[in-house]
Amino acid sequence: MRLLMIGPPGSGKGTQAALIAQHYGIEHISSGDLLRRHVANGTAIGRTVAECLRRGDLVPDDIVMDILRKPVEAATRRGGYILDGFPRTVAQAEAAYRVAAPLGTEVRIALYFTAGRAELIRRLLARGTQTGRTDDTENVISHRLDIFHQSAAPMRDYYTRRETLITIDGDRPVAEVTATAIAGLDRARQQLGLPLHSAPVQPGPGRANPKVSVFAATSGRATHATGLNR
Repeated sequence: MRLLMIGPPGSGKGTQAALIAQHYGIEHISSGDLLRRHVANGTAIGRTVAECLRRGDLVPDDIVMDILRKPVEAATRRGGYILDGFPRTVAQAEAAYRVAAPLGTEVRIALYFTAGRAELIRRLLARGTQTGRTDDTENVISHRLDIFHQSAAPMRDYYTRRETLITIDGDRPVAEVTATAIAGLDRARQQLGLPLHSAPVQPGPGRANPKVSVFAATSGRATHATGLNR
């Protein structure tokens, strides 16, 4: 299974990617973690990346694709991956597809996480206080959110057409979001004819009988199936 996580900064993509990867036994690949490793190691790539992070700008496409190619290929051979943090624009998504499709490493399902702007800012400021990340200041956070929202609708449309897009309400407790995501993924995998995971995930208390939106790339229309809450 090959998954992509899409969502604004602070929507919980990294947390959910790690939990979902553990559930399915596949690899979590974070472009942000790989880039920050270069910064910490003081590489030539890291020096370029550090300036982008300081401003809250996107890192140049060629740098990100270069550092992701080998991890994505290796993870595909081992059974799949969850890609977190890239692509962030349609241009990046198209470039990634052109590289990945001939290798059989392209994304099959995209998870799109939503959350309110005030909650996103609150989470990111709290993270900055806890971790000391220099890109988690209020000015940089607002800039990063603005950049994301400029590309959000085109990205949703792109993955609705090309792959299977699952929209998740990330403005809830972590366990509920994880349960919703896994329920939607299992439903999408069944639609795509992919083998289902055998370990069931139980919903959180009081969250019975909700809905998750699954957009199939073949039709571009949403289907609402009874399951866990979105």
